[in-house]
Amino acid sequence: MNQILDAILASDASPQDFAALPVPESYRAVTVHKDEAEMFAGLTTREKDPRKSLHVEEVPVPELGPGEALVAVMASSVNYNSVWTSIFEPVSTFAFLERYGKLSPLGKRHDLPYHVIGSDLAGVVLRTGPGVNAWRPGDEVVAHCLSVELESADGHNDTMLDPEQRIWGFETNFGGLAEIALVKSNQLMPKPRHLSWEEAAAPGLVNSTAYRQLVSRNGAGMKQGDNVLIWGASGGLGSYATQFALAGGANPICVVSSEQKAEICRRMGAEAIIDRSAEGYRFWKDEHHQDQREWKRFGKRIRELTGGEDVDIVFEHPGRETFGASVYVTRKGGTIVTCASTSGYNHEYDNRYLWMSLKRIVGSHFANYREAWEANRLVAKGKIHPTLSKTYALADTGQAAYDVHRNLHQGKVGVLCLAPEEGMGVRDHELREQHLEAINRFRNV
Repeated sequence: MNQILDAILASDASPQDFAALPVPESYRAVTVHKDEAEMFAGLTTREKDPRKSLHVEEVPVPELGPGEALVAVMASSVNYNSVWTSIFEPVSTFAFLERYGKLSPLGKRHDLPYHVIGSDLAGVVLRTGPGVNAWRPGDEVVAHCLSVELESADGHNDTMLDPEQRIWGFETNFGGLAEIALVKSNQLMPKPRHLSWEEAAAPGLVNSTAYRQLVSRNGAGMKQGDNVLIWGASGGLGSYATQFALAGGANPICVVSSEQKAEICRRMGAEAIIDRSAEGYRFWKDEHHQDQREWKRFGKRIRELTGGEDVDIVFEHPGRETFGASVYVTRKGGTIVTCASTSGYNHEYDNRYLWMSLKRIVGSHFANYREAWEANRLVAKGKIHPTLSKTYALADTGQAAYDVHRNLHQGKVGVLCLAPEEGMGVRDHELREQHLEAINRFRNV
């Protein structure tokens, strides 16, 4: 690995130099183990500790197949799917790997007693398999996490609809929280040149997810002037939704859980902010009954911030805790678009407020190839910025996942893989200088 790192850090290494580098037999990676899938049995979700289930260990380099690439990973990041994997919820990810293993001989490589996790990376191409023409060794890249086979016509109009659609590093093996990762070559995108390795690794999954969910016609199709309610507006996903709303001429109503997080939203340019902890919203009376009086109080607060208007779009991802309120406060004909359920998957809402007011619930999941490219292009142009707040060493990924699980973080949490320190990999210093304050705003809170 030292030879690979030396070549990356050198300013004059050529594609031929990278192609000549020997690929090691093994590499360090963050894994969960199949024989530990029941280790948290009987515990509540909150009691499950990623620091106990995530391992950093040497694993063999996988075989490189057609249309694939091996990437030396300089940095990665922790997403909520890394938390789900680490606590084996809602199911063990080994069920995904077993299913993938039955698809083909190449799929069989993924069905192992360990799972290398992680759905983001920034790094350098080491090797490409047969049929790869757009990328070559030495290219600096980021990777989106959509893995598809595209053998069915169902996925040809929207790659997210492919029957064999998977999220790399969650439903496949050999993910990005490692020194080397295996990806399909069509996951690769150019690394934004003005960002460091850890900054470039941070947007991937959440930026693309927010783009499809909020901007794309496959999601809410946000337009200028829309009022957009954004739950967790300073978090890994919501912080990108807030930026897209502001950049697109919409009016974000940012829901946060502390004054510190409210301040982050102000730094992004948001003005309408609701601190749900300070204002004491409790949407559930008990485990089985929601409190409609709280929905109404919440809706009244929104109208105070919008000049009397209800929201056109709700950017939903907490799920069970908030979904009833989200449906209630949406304007007639408005849209609730949901991509996750971090507080629980069993959503409950009063259907009278949906059907009689002609509202829509739209399911949204990651992004198709084009949406991922568009989202990355906006980052590369300095229109959307990384929301990195803290970076950990690879050996401390368990603690990073714990922080995300307990909502102790702001924005995104990064992980250095091969990169020896933060701040490396910047190529366009002029563009960086123009946006330095925005790039660092989550670090400086």
